[in-house]
Amino acid sequence: MPSEEKPRFVVLYGSQKGQAQSIAEGIAEEAEEHGLVADLCCLNQSEKYNLDKERAPVVFVVSTTGDGDPPDNALQFVKRIKKRTLSPDHYKHLLYTLLALGDTNYANFCNCGKTIERRLQELGAKQFYQTGYADDGVGLELVIDPWLEGLWKAIKGALSNMASDGTTQLKENVEDSAKDIPDSSPLDVQLKRLSITDKQKSELDSHASPLKVAGVRPASTGSTGLPSESTSSAPHVSLVASLQRSVPPLSESSLNVPALSPPFLQVTFQEADVVEQTFEPLHRETLHQVPISKAVQLSKGDSVKTAILLELDISGCPSMNYQPGDSLDIFCPNRAEEVDQLLHRLGLQSQQNHRVQITLREDTKKKGAQVPSHFPQSISLLLLLTWCLEIRSVPKKAFLRALVEHTSDSAQKRRLQELCSKQGAADYNLFVRDPSLSVLELLAAFPSCSPPLSLLIELLPKLQPRPYSAASSLLRHPGKFHFVFSVVEFPACSGRPTGGRGLCTGWLFDIVNPSLVFPVQTEASSSPALPKIHVSLRPNCSFRPPSDPSVPVIMIGPGTGVAPFIGFLQQRQEERKEKPEAQFGETWLFFGCRYRDRDYLFREELENFVTSGTLNHLKVCFSREDRKDEEEPRYVQHNLLLCCQRVTDILLRQNGYIYVCGDAKNMAKDVNDTLLEMIKAELQVDQLEAMKTLAGLREEKRYLQDIWA
Repeated sequence: MPSEEKPRFVVLYGSQKGQAQSIAEGIAEEAEEHGLVADLCCLNQSEKYNLDKERAPVVFVVSTTGDGDPPDNALQFVKRIKKRTLSPDHYKHLLYTLLALGDTNYANFCNCGKTIERRLQELGAKQFYQTGYADDGVGLELVIDPWLEGLWKAIKGALSNMASDGTTQLKENVEDSAKDIPDSSPLDVQLKRLSITDKQKSELDSHASPLKVAGVRPASTGSTGLPSESTSSAPHVSLVASLQRSVPPLSESSLNVPALSPPFLQVTFQEADVVEQTFEPLHRETLHQVPISKAVQLSKGDSVKTAILLELDISGCPSMNYQPGDSLDIFCPNRAEEVDQLLHRLGLQSQQNHRVQITLREDTKKKGAQVPSHFPQSISLLLLLTWCLEIRSVPKKAFLRALVEHTSDSAQKRRLQELCSKQGAADYNLFVRDPSLSVLELLAAFPSCSPPLSLLIELLPKLQPRPYSAASSLLRHPGKFHFVFSVVEFPACSGRPTGGRGLCTGWLFDIVNPSLVFPVQTEASSSPALPKIHVSLRPNCSFRPPSDPSVPVIMIGPGTGVAPFIGFLQQRQEERKEKPEAQFGETWLFFGCRYRDRDYLFREELENFVTSGTLNHLKVCFSREDRKDEEEPRYVQHNLLLCCQRVTDILLRQNGYIYVCGDAKNMAKDVNDTLLEMIKAELQVDQLEAMKTLAGLREEKRYLQDIWA
């Protein structure tokens, strides 16, 4: 069938780090196999699509970033559809479905997708297939795979109804398409591992492996874990699964692996006359290179984590007029040793100083293919791997699928197929996703795999800057920006023989370590010869002190989560000096750490805030110290409970604000659960009513979080 005769639908995506874009591109590419044509657009490409007149079904794939914010390339679209001048029937002609990506470690799970869906329905749009809410906290594929399986029947049903103008059949079609997915309510889809019928798909090109992989019986293995000759007299050995080896039933299963994404980039090298030594990250208009003027170790040497305060001199950057609650994006390079190892692994060490030219392949079958914008037109291979690609990123299943085509050893090829298959989802999570293996570590585990550079450039995400909250106020420290970080340490595992450090925190520690000072020396002369780093201001318009200083404020920030509240309190102290007659509301800070004498960050400054009256209540707990009484608080949520009546009165009757900063996975969840219990007890309501009350505080922007996974 000629392409112009095929039924058409639209795929729109909003993506911060490339995951939603990759899924949308996969949908567009697979459309041809189903006899359909997909128009693929990013939500910010408004000149390429027009929902006001669109009569074809529309598939949205959107992620959420920050504290429930739209991705940068979806921001304008969200603003556009939220205009209150639009009539309730503005999109009455529109048929849509939506796949939302999020992470339940964060409070506003899939908030961008939910916002778009709510607004589309308010404007009269009709849903032709249920929404999928994919949770990166447990594995996106648990929702994405079954959702995609049912999508095609739903699209065809919607197109059929539209062709016959059978709009009255839409409801029946939605119900029929939902039956394709067991337990298909959004909540069930999030929480349950679903068994989906295997489906044979055609190969994308002559080089693609079949998507259906037959099961094989594993040979017995030696101590290396690699197959060896078996003998009938050999005793039975109970094998243990690892990154490189599977065990029954997976090792004997037929597999359904993802479709192979068609290659679309051509990479060539050109010898350079001059070796390129430096690289300026893109977006120079918002980027600043600023010197580190001071580095102070806040924690004691025997503390579990090393916490460091850095002071940046931003006096030469008048546009960096930050507010308490704002943060800086710090642009850090990949580690030189890891880049060198990757060059050797790819066999390109001798070409590291050659300039890389990236162009589209003339024969690509990838729809909407384009050279990624984060690559400069001309850059050396060394600097490209150092500054442009996230080589520490956890390989996605599409990347593993592509590696299969470049792996010569049959046992290693089979294992890669297992790890990217539906049947191998548990192994993928256990051996790749959960330990956060990098591409380099994965390639080390599969030595017969030799991928081309173009594959990495196509499938690895852009090296992202790392955000750090301001731990200072410009009123207290003109021309300076303070921030705090703990050096992240991660352990060895089956795919990582030795442990390591976080990319940005390890880099920052290395460059300031020779000049570190301790708090007692902070008034001494500034640290000598500290380097400059690239930063960009990242305003956070919601996570800021109330505009009305008379409103009471509760701050919860254990560990380095206390950092933004130091900025809050410095600002407040200076404002109290400037306006002694003004009324200032009550302030509370709940802080926690392991040991009083090792990692009680900002102790002297916090106690001074209390002495001056800037901070009315400082509640501190120490989780690892011996307690005289079992009732003595160990964590910040325990102190919250002890102050239940005062805290709930501030939130429920005094229109107070509560701020939470720190770890999303544990602390922020525990604090949220504790607040629910406090509200239930205070108002004498059930769990659902308490959740509604807390949600109301979020809606009013009086319950605010700055958290990280």
